[in-house]
Amino acid sequence: MRRYGLTLLAVILFLLTVVPAWLGLYSGYVQFLLTVIGINIILTVSLNLINGYMGEFSVGHAAFMGVGAYTASLMTVWLFGDNAVLGTLNLPAPLSLAIFPVALVAGGIAAALFSLLVAVPSFRTRGDYLAIITLAVNFIFKSLVENMDAIGGPRGFMGMGSMLRAMSDVVDAPWLLIWTFLAAVITIVIVRNFVTSTVGKGVVAIRDDEIAAEVMTVNTRRLKMVTFMLGCGLAGVAGGLHAHLLGFINPSSYFLLQSTLILVMVYLGGIGSISGSVISAVGFTLLLELLRPLDLFRWVLTPLLLILLMLFRPNGIMGDRELPDIFPRLRKYFASAEEVIIRAPSTD
Repeated sequence: MRRYGLTLLAVILFLLTVVPAWLGLYSGYVQFLLTVIGINIILTVSLNLINGYMGEFSVGHAAFMGVGAYTASLMTVWLFGDNAVLGTLNLPAPLSLAIFPVALVAGGIAAALFSLLVAVPSFRTRGDYLAIITLAVNFIFKSLVENMDAIGGPRGFMGMGSMLRAMSDVVDAPWLLIWTFLAAVITIVIVRNFVTSTVGKGVVAIRDDEIAAEVMTVNTRRLKMVTFMLGCGLAGVAGGLHAHLLGFINPSSYFLLQSTLILVMVYLGGIGSISGSVISAVGFTLLLELLRPLDLFRWVLTPLLLILLMLFRPNGIMGDRELPDIFPRLRKYFASAEEVIIRAPSTD
């Protein structure tokens, strides 16, 4: 049963989220919220790969998300939209079902390549250089996009709704929710398989003791770069989905505030825990929606939550555990943390 546990869970969640939306049982707001939750799951799991399993500290995840958002948006608007600068190819609508996932992957690849600008100088040395450089990347990305008039500059970029309309013309379905659900499931599978692989165990060894890992012939610099590029690439995919959800993006959408929110979700759930990342992404997204009537005060409560978390629950909700560690009966269907990977270090 354990072999098919994740598949069974994915099918159940698909029946509870996508199918009712397809049948019109969920309002547009509920579909929007479910899509945001899926995007946040991708962002949280991907950053947990870097900050949790690799043990580094990246604070610029939103910038890589932005690279993916602009790359995917430019591609879909050029192929199916109408833009004064890009023009349009007006491809047949049926092709949209194949091109949209390609655009998302292209956004992920662009984000991964952009992350090399950070990875190459950061991983030549040890210490907190990654945090400093990724913080700078937030400003670099924002400044670059604001000075590119061809993609809207500070005014932003729009027109992504043409892709969603093209897919709906083929089959009337909640396509963005479907693609987000698939992307979230694939992200969890990729990260889980990565951290349980030989390469992933090498990454964990680097986190625990980098010098000892080098002594054991682990190519620490290369593994760090691969892991960082993978996490940033997944953030780029999330960015592509986010851009098409909003239909309008600007550089400020992917600045420090967004990076902070992703960090809060990662440490709220627990570093080194995929289950914790998923739970925190769902819970934190719903919490922000509940606090929406408070307007600006919710942005006061968000950092306050992080401070309280660090004081009273430094390891997060799940710590370094997975759900089967808390509910032993689930071990029949899912692997526990000890069976998945070596536990993450305590942050006490």
